[in-house]
Amino acid sequence: MSTAGLPSLNSERVDVAVIGAGAAGLLAAAFAAGEGRRVVLLERTRDGGRKILISGGGRCNILPSEVEAEWFVTDSSPHSLRNILRGWPLQAQRRFFEEELGLPLALEAESGKLFPASNRARDVRDRLVAYARERGAEVRFNSLLTDLAPAGDGWRVEVDGSGSLLSRTVVIATGGLSVPTTGSDGAGLRLVERLGHRLNPTYPALTPLTTGVKRWTDLSGVSLEALLTAPPETPRYNRQQGLLFTHRGFSGPAVLNMSHVFTRPRAGAPPAILAQWGNLARGDWEREFDAGGRTHLATVVRRHLPERLALALLAEAGVPSDRPLAQLRREEREAVLTALTALPLPVSGSEGYRKAEVTGGGVALSEIDPTTMESRRTPGLFLCGEILDAFGPIGGYNFLWAWATGRAAGLGVRRRLTS
Repeated sequence: MSTAGLPSLNSERVDVAVIGAGAAGLLAAAFAAGEGRRVVLLERTRDGGRKILISGGGRCNILPSEVEAEWFVTDSSPHSLRNILRGWPLQAQRRFFEEELGLPLALEAESGKLFPASNRARDVRDRLVAYARERGAEVRFNSLLTDLAPAGDGWRVEVDGSGSLLSRTVVIATGGLSVPTTGSDGAGLRLVERLGHRLNPTYPALTPLTTGVKRWTDLSGVSLEALLTAPPETPRYNRQQGLLFTHRGFSGPAVLNMSHVFTRPRAGAPPAILAQWGNLARGDWEREFDAGGRTHLATVVRRHLPERLALALLAEAGVPSDRPLAQLRREEREAVLTALTALPLPVSGSEGYRKAEVTGGGVALSEIDPTTMESRRTPGLFLCGEILDAFGPIGGYNFLWAWATGRAAGLGVRRRLTS
């Protein structure tokens, strides 16, 4: 008779096994622990929280200063997404970090981001690990999950080189596919799919975009504020942000927040991403041109945009840069205005998961209880963090999602174990 899925007599018995010590997993372990429950947090790397350490240029943008559910992207139910975010509102999260963890937060006014007052991402990671341990969770680094399967009334958790655990409940917080050097290799996604969960197609999100057009790669190093749109798919989180030209294409917050328009799987070609460069809208440029008289076109454009970009845009429009404004023909004026305010970016690809800040797609939100994060398909299994089908813009929104879903999973485990 087959013994597959049956508990081993030698298995170590625990109440909760949390897989992954990233942002969501650390919160899940901490909130699941206590009251005599045995919680084991398994992490494949030697120290955990790798994305915390590299976020915000090593400063860790813990939270945004404002949030709306509509700013998040999902192919699942927006109603489920809103319910999840309401479970632990922004201000309650801020109080947790400042009052419970003792990590004062400082607002970076120009970006609206909240950082630890120390400006040290390591302080955030280390404090979260310590907090999980203080609450009673056992943290095991260098512990690679090799298999997970139902076993009796619980789960058999196989760990490379360490035998197996028999756990009453399991929390999957393994992340997605972004920044694979941090340990995110999609193993959790493959695992939950094998367990019968429906996954919406995954794709790199918040990632730089590339182009093969030399005119734009020659602008590497140029940066400015820009407003990107992609009618009719422009998200509600749409504002003027920084854009950086790179030797491979386009980056900066404006590009990262719009990159899913190009990378998201769809039938047919993605919509064009249109750029309005600088602070002037079309009507502002029209007034500048009307008042220009004999002034050369390039002189006026250079007043408001970096010189290298100004000249590239005029070349794109096909209008001589030394043309006096008063001598612009109607079609030339229209071409210049389009280049300045609605130029389609010649995007040919993306930097993919290697540089993506998050994974788009993932486990459909309909697969989980939005209050507890418990799987609707496999009772006793809880899912949280990047593995779920939702992500927000850059600026702490994806940490907010991780904190909210990780805490909800931890509390959901406690509820299940005491019911």
